[in-house]
Amino acid sequence: MSLALVHSRAQVGVEAPAVTVEAHLANGLPSLALVGLPETAVKESKDRVRSAILTCGFDFPARRITLSLAPADLPKEGGRFDLAIALGILAASGQIPAQTLERLECLGELALSGALRPVQGVLPAALAARAAGRSLLVPRANAEEASLASGLEVFAADHLLEVAAHFSGQTPLLPYQAQGLLRQTLPYPDLADVQGQAAAKRALLIAAAGAHNLLLSGPPGTGKTLLASRLPGLLPPLDEQEALEVASIHSIASQGPLHHWPQRPFRQPHHSASGPALVGGGSKPRPGEITLAHQGVLFLDELPEFDRKVLEVLREPLESGEIVIARARDRVRFPARFQLVAAMNPCPCGYLGDPAGRCRCTPEQIQRYRAKLSGPLLDRIDLHLTVAREATALGATPTAGENSARVAAHVAQARQRQQQRQGCANAFLDLSGLRQHCVLSATDQPWLEQACERLGLSLRAAHRLLKVSRTLADLEQAANIERRHLAEALQYRPTR
Repeated sequence: MSLALVHSRAQVGVEAPAVTVEAHLANGLPSLALVGLPETAVKESKDRVRSAILTCGFDFPARRITLSLAPADLPKEGGRFDLAIALGILAASGQIPAQTLERLECLGELALSGALRPVQGVLPAALAARAAGRSLLVPRANAEEASLASGLEVFAADHLLEVAAHFSGQTPLLPYQAQGLLRQTLPYPDLADVQGQAAAKRALLIAAAGAHNLLLSGPPGTGKTLLASRLPGLLPPLDEQEALEVASIHSIASQGPLHHWPQRPFRQPHHSASGPALVGGGSKPRPGEITLAHQGVLFLDELPEFDRKVLEVLREPLESGEIVIARARDRVRFPARFQLVAAMNPCPCGYLGDPAGRCRCTPEQIQRYRAKLSGPLLDRIDLHLTVAREATALGATPTAGENSARVAAHVAQARQRQQQRQGCANAFLDLSGLRQHCVLSATDQPWLEQACERLGLSLRAAHRLLKVSRTLADLEQAANIERRHLAEALQYRPTR
């Protein structure tokens, strides 16, 4: 047979579109043509494949070889197609049966010796192969990652000779059995380590219960970073779909997802991070910190020290839960449903309002410092809290009921009520959900409207205030939002 088809997968963002490798042999002068928008690494694959085939003792056809990577308008990159190209040539030349390739997809880079090297982005390809009803053949180093797609038949090999023996029926490969190496989670830091700060812990509970964004402001050393790092341990465990989304993102980003899977991510970029580092980008769009924090927490310490233009790019993903990176040739969509926790000082020196009078900042310096944060960005943060300095108590023991396990159980109950009622956390309610699930009494409605007018709150801020109130009601297992919930939610809005 002079024509063979092999199935593989490309990588576009967190998606893995199907690619069919077509190998055709024809009479004529020996040559090899590779078509289908291959980039440099893919063009070089013909040399790697030729050497691997010859090294393994197979015949490289001395004919006119045409390799087509379909669809032709989809850019192909990386060495992930090496194995599929090699199998296509071997099948087209009759050295392995072509019909055995129909229900299988292949990924893998070839060494000149024929050894299989791991590639990036295997998990999205595994999920796509499962949806297509095919098995997946990958290098052994990628097999544990591919096996996270439950229900998928995964085959693993170390060498092209093993793959050829499998398709020839000489030594069939056995389906890979997951070892569970990627499910070794680490314990989260415990909230019991934080001394005092009852108001901040209360705000942390509310943020976890409703997936609300949180801004902590206070002098240095009051525990803002310590509090933020405890938030992931208060959140409910990821379900299977959420965990696979997180692992897929880290798979394509080469972040080694899979150590401590399936834990919620906690990302803490430095304040010198650029816009592309935060939201993603590049000539070949890659995920940024907000995507790597998907289904987890993005902590921005020293918030005013970030470049203002960098912070402004957060406004859209905070609303939509995704980021779209557009280039002249590509338009890639990355998920970015993260929970923002930010920390800042009240002034450049950090001691504004300190009883000891240590602050020497002028009003102009304070205004310039705070002006680095725009109103629209602050509007999108549900909870604003001032963290005061606590009295020094070295070696103090935590009070009862303040550990992460107890708080997380309270959060889980509130989240369960939200899932049963509306199918999402309160922070993600849309306008129709607000009208349906955040109904106020005839007396509370005008009271809240007057309070919003006095504080100068925007309509967006008023909606977020309602969502926080709904979370406070859920924490108390109250069926309706009451005046006390609205009053407490108002305390978390900035007054400037």
